Amino acid sequence: MAAGRQRRAEAETFAARWKKQWHRARVGVRRAAVDYFRGDGSDWIALAGLLLTIPVIAATTMANSVWCSPSALVIPIVAGGLLLRPASLLGLYAAAATALIVESVQLGPYTEGPSRVTPGVVLVVAACGFFGLLVAQFRSRVGVPWRRGGTMLFDLRERIRVQSKLPQLPKGWHREMALRPAGGQSFSGDFVVAARTNGGRTLEVVLTDVSGKGMDAASRALLLSGAFGGLLGSLPPHAFLPAANGYLLRQDWDEGFATSIHLVLDLDSGDYELYSAGHPPGLQLSAGTGRWEEKSAEGPLLGVYDGAQFDQVKGSLRPGDVLMLFTDGLVETSDRDIAEGIDRLTGEADRYVAGGFHGAAWHLIEAVAKDVNDDRALLLICREGPTAQSAPTAN
Repeated sequence: MAAGRQRRAEAETFAARWKKQWHRARVGVRRAAVDYFRGDGSDWIALAGLLLTIPVIAATTMANSVWCSPSALVIPIVAGGLLLRPASLLGLYAAAATALIVESVQLGPYTEGPSRVTPGVVLVVAACGFFGLLVAQFRSRVGVPWRRGGTMLFDLRERIRVQSKLPQLPKGWHREMALRPAGGQSFSGDFVVAARTNGGRTLEVVLTDVSGKGMDAASRALLLSGAFGGLLGSLPPHAFLPAANGYLLRQDWDEGFATSIHLVLDLDSGDYELYSAGHPPGLQLSAGTGRWEEKSAEGPLLGVYDGAQFDQVKGSLRPGDVLMLFTDGLVETSDRDIAEGIDRLTGEADRYVAGGFHGAAWHLIEAVAKDVNDDRALLLICREGPTAQSAPTAN
């Protein structure tokens, strides 16, 4: 009992109470900061911090206007345009205007010497405030604060990357995918969705090229990749492209068409079916002859008209054979037609026949269409021969 009373007395001391209050304050500030940078909380922390910088800058300017000019007030104004909501931003502007008036009175007329509050300083500060307010109002209309916008774009990019990841294949098969957006951007109008269906026996892959390129097509590519990923495996193979065509038509986009190629591969037998919607043909390398053969299925573009029919072409991958699927950005440019581009692609691909196609997808894009200002995607499916199966693979 005595020990318990002693512990309670120690807990009620001034130092213990102060430590507890300090802990609560730190937790509260940390939670508020987390909510703020997630875009869910109030911006009072940023507003308070920026309001405190204004009198500091004003005092430093009046003490030594040579090293800290009156135009230094644009620093909190620019930061406020990025951090604050429009209503809070107006309060910050009022404090900055008050500081300018005080500086002007204390430093004297600008005609008496340099480092005074000149009309040019006032215009610069006002212009920065005007553009900051425009940025804040745009963010408010979009509903995504700048501190959350970058995270959202990163998340979207990662979702496209994850959805484009090909599933693991059984021994004796190799697959790889390379994607290069236009202009070195992180977003592309080309995407892949893939899944193992039929109890893992069948590989279904859909390579799609959305109209447009880069950031212009990225939002539509993200929407379509999610929809196509939901359809893949939920419908019979012959029904996938008609369903995708109907979905695209329902979006009613101004620039809403896309090309797509759908591969259905039996991983036990090597037999496959290829469906196309206005997409460049697939290319199959026969290990027996060493020649490339075009696999052209018939079908219109997705999103053009309802009731479109998509015919299939069949084939089989024997040990040593390679199937290559790609988008038109890899083989077609303004000064090169698709036939010439395919010849160049197969010519470069012949370099990898002897050593295997491991790591070839990225190198083929670099060799064939490195500086092309268009989205480029290349998919390789290889059925390895006995020699390749005995070697270590690097998927």
